[in-house]
Amino acid sequence: MTTRTSATQDLSGGALEPVLLRFATAGSVDDGKSTLVGRLLHDSKSVLSDQLESVTAASRRRGSDTLDLALLTDGLRAEREQGITIDVAYRYFATPRRRFILADTPGHVQYTRNMATGASTADVAVILVDARHGVVEQTRRHAAVAALLGVPHVVLAVNKMDLAGYAESVFSAVTKEFDACAASLGLRAVTAIPLSALAGDNVVDASRTMTWYTGPTLLEYLETVPVGDTDRRRPVRLPVQYVIRPPGAEYRDYRGYAGRLASGVLRTGDRVTVLPSGLVSTVAAIDILGEPAQKACAPQSVTVRLADDIDVSRGDLIATGRPPAPVTDVRATVCHLRERPLRVGDPVLLRHTTRTVRARVVEIPYRLDTDRWERHAAPDGLAVNDIGRVVLHTAEPLALDPYECNRETGSFLLLDPADGATLTAGMVGEPFGVA
Repeated sequence: MTTRTSATQDLSGGALEPVLLRFATAGSVDDGKSTLVGRLLHDSKSVLSDQLESVTAASRRRGSDTLDLALLTDGLRAEREQGITIDVAYRYFATPRRRFILADTPGHVQYTRNMATGASTADVAVILVDARHGVVEQTRRHAAVAALLGVPHVVLAVNKMDLAGYAESVFSAVTKEFDACAASLGLRAVTAIPLSALAGDNVVDASRTMTWYTGPTLLEYLETVPVGDTDRRRPVRLPVQYVIRPPGAEYRDYRGYAGRLASGVLRTGDRVTVLPSGLVSTVAAIDILGEPAQKACAPQSVTVRLADDIDVSRGDLIATGRPPAPVTDVRATVCHLRERPLRVGDPVLLRHTTRTVRARVVEIPYRLDTDRWERHAAPDGLAVNDIGRVVLHTAEPLALDPYECNRETGSFLLLDPADGATLTAGMVGEPFGVA
C-alpha cells in the first residue's frame, strides 16, 4: 500500500504535525479482535523489537509455531491465561500520515461498561463481526453504545473471511444486516471492510484474494478519515482548569485562565461569556506554551487573559456564541459502571469538565434494552452495564451543552461522595435513536 506523508493544515494554511485519531475496537468474544489489533500494530511496524521477542517466546510456550498476534494486546496475566480481553488496553502508535490512540475494549457482555469507557472519546469505533456468525446480540449492543456516545464514524470489520471462503456474498449479507441495525440507531457514517486478521487481508495491506473489494484497507481508512474539523467549527468552550497569578512585580497585573479548548477557535478580540455567572468580557491575549498567539484551536491547551477584571474561577466555562443556560436540573442518558446499583435518592458528586458539584438522583424514568432498543421501568435502579435515563438535581448551576452538540461539555461523571469512585457516565439530552 502507499503511505504518502501528509500533514494537517491549521486555519491559516501553515503545516502542523500529523493529526491525532482516537479509535476504539469492539466485538463479541472470539471475533478475533485482539488478533486484529496485533496484526495492525505488527504490520504497521509499530511493535518494538524487545516486545516482539517477548511475544514470540510466549507463543512458543503456548505450543504455537507461529507468532500469536493476540498476545501483543492481551497484557494482563488473566487475559493471556484465558485468551480473552477483560480490560481496556490503550495503545499508542503512528504512521507517516497520522498519530493514533487505540482503545482495545473487551467483548464479554459483563464488560460492556469498558467499551463505553473506551469509546467515549473515540473518533472511530471499529466493530468486529465474525463472517461466519454475522450480526449477534453483542454486535447490536456495541452499535447501540457507539450511537449513544455519538461516535462520529463506525467501521464494520467483517473478520475471518478466510474461514468463509473469502466469499463476497457472505460479506454482503453481513453488511446488509448491520446496515439495518445502524439505521435503526441513527448511525450514519458506517464503512464496511472485509478482512482476515489472521492472514493479514485488508488490515494494513490489500488482500490479494478478495479482489472483488476495491475499498480501503483498515489502516488506509484510519489514516484518511476526517477528524477535528467538527470541533473547530463549533462555538468556543474553554473549561477553566487553573487561574494563573505569577509572583513578582512585573506580573502584578497578570491574571490568566488556563485550560484545554473543548471546541472552537478562539481569537484575541473575541467577545466571551463566563459561565455560570454570565459575566461578559473580551479576549485581551492568548498564550500557548508561554508564547503569545493570535488564536487557539481545539484541542489546544491555552491561557487566556480578559480585558475586564471579572471573577473567574476553576470550574467556570468561557464560551462564545450562544452560551448554554446554567441549570440545576439535569436530564441525561447514563451508562452505569459500578457493581453497586444507582437508585433514586442517591447522593452523588457530578463532575462536569473541571467543575465538581454535589447532586442527587431525583428520578430514573427508564432503562434501555439495547438489544431491542426498548424502554423498561427501573424500579430497582440501574445495575452495572445498564443504560438508562436519569434526572439529577445539583447544588450549584452547571453550564451544559447537549451531548450531540458537544461531546465534552455535554458529558459528565457521577462519583461516589464517600470515596470518589466513578459510578456512572452521563450524556446530556435525549439519547440517539430513541423517540
